Amino acid sequence: MSRHETHPMLGLVDPEQEYALLLGIIEAVSSGPAVEPLAAAVARLITEATATDVCFVHVLDDAERSLTLAGATPPFDQQVGRIRLPLGAGVTGWVASHREPAVITEHKEADPRYLPIPALRGTEFTSMASVPMAADLPGLVGVLNVHTVARREFTERDIRLLVAIGNLVAGALHQARTHRKLAARERAHERFTEQVIAAQETERRRLAGDIHDGISQRLVTLSYHLDAAGQMLRDDPAEAAAQLDLARGLVDLTLDEARAAIGGLRPPVLDDLGLAGGLASLARSMPQVDVHVDLADNRLPEHVEIALYRIAQECLQNISKHADATTARMTFRVHRGRARLEVADNGVGFDVGVVAEGATGYGMQSMTERAELVGGELRVVSRRGLGTTIIATVPVAAQRPRTTEP
Repeated sequence: MSRHETHPMLGLVDPEQEYALLLGIIEAVSSGPAVEPLAAAVARLITEATATDVCFVHVLDDAERSLTLAGATPPFDQQVGRIRLPLGAGVTGWVASHREPAVITEHKEADPRYLPIPALRGTEFTSMASVPMAADLPGLVGVLNVHTVARREFTERDIRLLVAIGNLVAGALHQARTHRKLAARERAHERFTEQVIAAQETERRRLAGDIHDGISQRLVTLSYHLDAAGQMLRDDPAEAAAQLDLARGLVDLTLDEARAAIGGLRPPVLDDLGLAGGLASLARSMPQVDVHVDLADNRLPEHVEIALYRIAQECLQNISKHADATTARMTFRVHRGRARLEVADNGVGFDVGVVAEGATGYGMQSMTERAELVGGELRVVSRRGLGTTIIATVPVAAQRPRTTEP
């Protein structure tokens, strides 16, 4: 015997069935804190208890401004989470706004409250009853809808049963919503914590790289000037004085870079001279290598300028320490939305594959990370005895070179 034959059109539920329904609701409520499984179980129980064809459980969202389909009997369970109704929209929204049941026996399309939802195939069902799910503590939690294919006169007892079921599950749905909010907040907190830790680590690496690439190079160059001054102090006092002047300038620059690194600021030379001027300043700080420059005076976003400046620093520092080079060439261009920095030397070169596999610390890894952090890439071309060329390319919006006022 089908459920429609078991339950006449009046939809009365005998005490035994009411007891079974109550047990089913208790089991559904105790099954877990998730909203959707609870709503799905409630929808199934309601259709069985009321001899209806389909049931929709719409739950108030966390902002309490709209209702989301949280549970439905098949085949409409595939629409769970996809149907959203603002308060006041459709029969469901009207029930939520007025906190009153609504019954439509036939001709739903003629009711001004009715809003057709194609995915729920409302035209296939003739009658419907909609009741609010509410409890004293949380207030409105959602709306229950039942539909029948055949014309159905929903009685006062039918509505009382639906309201009673709604009141029974309202508290559990409220707890499920609260649990979902807390879980979402916990996940958001975990993501925020992960992002903070990642940002801190990135900033530490950046700061360490700035100190390594900037201050270290300045100090190395400073030592060259001091050594030269010491050697010329007796034989050529004028040249010694000139070397000391250069050393004094490097001390000032090193102090500025130290302050910038400590404060997490961009290198002050970029503010004073721009990227082209900063790169030229780097080239002049290499007295032991003849560095030729060809630098376009384009300005780029701050983070890109810093990355390219630091890459150039590392390149020159590597030339000074490892290349045994006498000349180098530094070029900078912006063309078709891409900034390109190239530093080449005539030094001893190296096996790129070996260095890539065994590199540790900063050096190549530092330059590669800097390029990738600004959306670019680093390419290294080198062979033993044939020098090294390092090319950093970064996508940027094309900008015109600055002009100097007369």
